[in-house]
Amino acid sequence: MVTQTSRKPAELRLEGLEKRFGNAVAVSSVSVTVEPATLVALLGPSGCGKTTTLRMIAGFERPDSGRILVGGTDITSLPPHRRALGMVFQNYSLFPHKTVGENVAFGLRMAGMARAERDEAVGRMLDLVQLSALVDRYPSQLSGGQQQRVALARSLVPNPRVLLLDEPLGALDKNLRESMQFELRSMQQRFGITTVLVTHDQEEALSMSDQIAVMSRGRILQIGGATEIYDRPASRFVAEFLGTSNIFTGTVRSNGVMIVAGGTTGCTLQLPPGAPTSGPVLLSVRPERLVIGDAAAELPNRLDAYIQSRAFRGTYAAYQLDVPALGREIYVYRQAGGPLGTLTFPVGTTVSVGWNLEDSVVVEDDE
Repeated sequence: MVTQTSRKPAELRLEGLEKRFGNAVAVSSVSVTVEPATLVALLGPSGCGKTTTLRMIAGFERPDSGRILVGGTDITSLPPHRRALGMVFQNYSLFPHKTVGENVAFGLRMAGMARAERDEAVGRMLDLVQLSALVDRYPSQLSGGQQQRVALARSLVPNPRVLLLDEPLGALDKNLRESMQFELRSMQQRFGITTVLVTHDQEEALSMSDQIAVMSRGRILQIGGATEIYDRPASRFVAEFLGTSNIFTGTVRSNGVMIVAGGTTGCTLQLPPGAPTSGPVLLSVRPERLVIGDAAAELPNRLDAYIQSRAFRGTYAAYQLDVPALGREIYVYRQAGGPLGTLTFPVGTTVSVGWNLEDSVVVEDDE
């Protein structure tokens, strides 16, 4: 017979994880530390290795090399049921023939917890996720958000040392997904549980995480806080995957100036402080950092362009600008002003577009 005990938040550490499936490398040299009580998102496209990494943490896949440590203890060789981890799957995996209360109690019952203590623990957990009134309902009688909270409650009730979330909001519609992002984050902070979230949704990673690890081709390309990753991407992939970015490819000549070829004439752009002093270089500028119209005239980097297309997206206007000197388009986001839906610059308008040096960043060419 077991009893429920409280656990302190534990550090999760991955050291050089490697995983192959035949000749295909799924995960390569993944090392990351998740501090106690924090949430780290593994973000990347399908096939980047994020789900395989999560499955290795959970014990469903065995790494070919590397170690997994929770609270300093090596759990790499332990079976899933001995790792003291909680996991919420994308499809929730609730038992359709069991009530809400029975679903939440399942793990405790299998562990041999006494009935009275089990009922008390389940009741306390359902209070926390605000589902006490639905204890006798079946999953088919619940909304998607309610099913998600049942799955979360089932994972949290045994007091796991680490919580693993595998695309937990992917099955929800947009509005519910956004509200559940806040709810999940609030509960994670309230419980103070160390959490790893796997997602391909950029907004989800940005709004829920203490840190984001951007993955591609089985590797972590960059890890850091949301604002750091977004404002200072280290590579072209990170800049273009996390949000939208205008990338300028050129060659550094001298005095912090890069030459960008293309179009009718090409152009000369000034680089931010600390940029390379020679050789090829990639410059990334976020669309919302670009200034359009008369305000761009005095900026250190300025280009002539015309409005090729535009779109109203609720809180901002998105412009596609054709730049003849480059022979290509760039994108500008501008906070929408005036009456709802008003777009300041009509299609076909000739405009200036520019940016301040501190609003650009040199990135690596990871192609």
